[in-house]
Amino acid sequence: MATRRARLKYRRILLKLSGEAFANRATGESLDPAVFADMAQQLKRVRALGADVAIVVGGGNIFRGLPGEKSGIDRTTGDHMGMLATVINSLALQSALEHVGLHTRVMSAINMPAVAEPFIRRRAVRHLEKGRIVIIGAGTGNPFFTTDSAAALRASEIEADALLKATKVDGIYTADPVKDPTARRFARLTYQEALTRRLKIMDAAAFSLCMENHIPIIVFDFFKKNEIFRALRGEPAGTLVTN
Repeated sequence: MATRRARLKYRRILLKLSGEAFANRATGESLDPAVFADMAQQLKRVRALGADVAIVVGGGNIFRGLPGEKSGIDRTTGDHMGMLATVINSLALQSALEHVGLHTRVMSAINMPAVAEPFIRRRAVRHLEKGRIVIIGAGTGNPFFTTDSAAALRASEIEADALLKATKVDGIYTADPVKDPTARRFARLTYQEALTRRLKIMDAAAFSLCMENHIPIIVFDFFKKNEIFRALRGEPAGTLVTN
């Protein structure tokens, strides 16, 4: 294990998974078992390399607070509904990971002891030291904060070596590559460039928090073969945001 860890540039990571990643794009199904199975196999290989893994999950495949305002749901209520959606995703991911023999803990920023442990920094770090994958749900536990901000916060708290943000595209572009075929991908950016350009891949609070705590951000396509392993080894993968 020590030899394998020595090959890694980032030995403790915070992986941010969007809720949309759990859905079946073809059928519109919110939770796709095949997606969870693929994630579980990839994360099993990541753990085999010796990396400590914490995961913050989104809930956009089930509910988003901000769009909910258009349906007459006030923002605070909608954000709390979105937090509960992230816990649903966390439990589904836990089941998939444990199915392939990984040890996990689900921790929540909202107290719900029947289904998850409360998020306590020291306890989360201890789980990581014992080789467990820590899945963190309910965002920060507060409305008006995105799960990207939660990922940056938790990465700072557990002293992660890097924040890996898994997306549907292979990095950060000058524009939406789906809508603009001339969009150019950045191989590397500084935090300040990301903030100045107002790139929408993460919110400003998340970029700022990582900048203050010197946590590099790697934005990559989780489903691109071996991309996460290249990222862990410090090889070119997606877009690197750093000082």
